[in-house]
Amino acid sequence: MAESTDVVVIGGGYAGVMAANRLTQRDDVTVTLVNPRPVFVPRLRLHQLVGGSHDAVVDYRDVLADGVRLVIDSATRIDAAERSVTLATVGTVGYDYLIYAVGSVSADPDVPGAAEFAHPIATLEKAQRLRSILDAAPATATVTVVGGGPTGIETAAELAEQGRPVTLVCGGVLGPYLHPRARRTAAKRLARIGLTVLDGPGTKVTAVTGDAVHLGDGRELPSEVTIWTAGFGVPDLATRSGLTTDAAGRLLTDETLTSVDDERIIAAGDSAAPSDLPFRMSAYTAGCLGAHAADTVLSRIAGGRPAPVNLSFPAMCISLGRRAAVFQLAHKDDTARRLYVTGRPGAKLKELSCAFSVKHLVEEARKPGSHTWPKDDKHRPQLLRARRGKAAAAAERAA
Repeated sequence: MAESTDVVVIGGGYAGVMAANRLTQRDDVTVTLVNPRPVFVPRLRLHQLVGGSHDAVVDYRDVLADGVRLVIDSATRIDAAERSVTLATVGTVGYDYLIYAVGSVSADPDVPGAAEFAHPIATLEKAQRLRSILDAAPATATVTVVGGGPTGIETAAELAEQGRPVTLVCGGVLGPYLHPRARRTAAKRLARIGLTVLDGPGTKVTAVTGDAVHLGDGRELPSEVTIWTAGFGVPDLATRSGLTTDAAGRLLTDETLTSVDDERIIAAGDSAAPSDLPFRMSAYTAGCLGAHAADTVLSRIAGGRPAPVNLSFPAMCISLGRRAAVFQLAHKDDTARRLYVTGRPGAKLKELSCAFSVKHLVEEARKPGSHTWPKDDKHRPQLLRARRGKAAAAAERAA
């Protein structure tokens, strides 16, 4: 009887679940998924949890393949030399291969008062806490959402559509990813639902207090509930374990998603930094990288040579409340095209995107190895060649 290969996946988000399911293609691979909570969290829905239109949880039995062992615990340290993971409550678990898919978290704000008085929503627990705070606040309570990216826009729109007095403080451009035409359309829709949008260079938040938000241009905004969506970070498990990371703490890998320190450790999702050129954080990216990480492991088990990661970005979508959205078409290099869909058709496409982010996991559980995604053989290789050229030129100057 063939000896079994033990693969441990740390993190049960989009990347971790996709990787775990895909690994079940082989009967001689034992897959253990370690996650701190007993439910899958579709993070694309967290703004809906805050707004009260979705609970943002899915039972793992609905998305995990039958052959995956789920361990509800937190990983506290990776010992690469011993090939083991220390868990918070049940000791250690050994591995032959490890997939590092710990995801992302709220970035620690360096703005005075933000950590004390502003509420992040990047995790299920924090979003639930914010939901309770909003439920307890009067409907007339002033709400300020800090951050002009997708999470900020979606959260602010969700609440403004309910009739709450909401101000969105962008700290720069509204929806930086969007094409200018799509941005103008989004701004008009947000104004129609009563959302006040403050954008431009003077809107950087300089301080937060219990009842106000202070801006760089000197304005003071009354704010009874302040929501912080500006920026994301990653858990520090890799750093604490002595593994090489990028400046943000993502695990540094080669283009096959293999750690630069150890070929038995492979990264996926928001916590991966292939070639120190990480992809944009998103559920779509996480699912693709999770599948590729599993392919890298399966290739090594079979004695093959893992392929470099290859994906392109067809679109990005942002909800503008329950009845509208911007579905922004993209070039393969993840830059916005002039084309976009908005209004109710955009909302339908956004809902389909959210639903499919979970459906892909379910399909992979039922038929491991089936998940596919758009490829791009041009833009990333160009970026890598340009980076190597700059590094070579810098080395020559230093010689």
